[in-house]
Amino acid sequence: MSELLVDFITSLDGYASGEGWPGFWGLEGPEYLAWLGEQPEATYLMGANTYRLMSGFAAGDVPDGQDEFRPEEEASVDELTRASKVVFSSSLQEPLTWANSTLVGDDAVEAVRAMKSSGSGLLSTIGSLSLCRSLLRAGLVDRFRVVMFPVITGATGAERIYDGYPDVALEMIDHRTFDGRIQLVEYKPRVLEHPPLGAPA
Repeated sequence: MSELLVDFITSLDGYASGEGWPGFWGLEGPEYLAWLGEQPEATYLMGANTYRLMSGFAAGDVPDGQDEFRPEEEASVDELTRASKVVFSSSLQEPLTWANSTLVGDDAVEAVRAMKSSGSGLLSTIGSLSLCRSLLRAGLVDRFRVVMFPVITGATGAERIYDGYPDVALEMIDHRTFDGRIQLVEYKPRVLEHPPLGAPA
């Protein structure tokens, strides 16, 4: 049976990106990059918006505000290009142009449920906030990992991650600090029907 990891890179205040900021908020360091390079092979799950953005980067589109990719960003995109990817969308059409990408037009929750039960290895999300929210609500997420970068993007933050989430209890299974400033926390999530205190008898 496959394991499903929801994996986020965020500012401290829970944004997935910020207008005018480079990838990794420009704060990645050698320890963090080395850890990224050691991650096990995974099949990446994403929605249409993330696919459009990342496949554009793979085709050479540079993020707004940058003249070119930094080496760290280019290496990250190259790794994703080589990896297996499953894209959930009813708006995209075959054939997908980004290498190693498979389009699934069926319900994402049911498709991932089938992938988990029939497969092996690691399934990991990338971006795709609404997809991650749906998979968590359905109880399909085995691990929930967040790498927080030491910035608050209250004025420029985009893609607020946790809006619309259910209440979730989190059991910590790993934590680590990279380069003296980047914090990883990893949890086993459990969706709650109601808060544990003051719940009906």
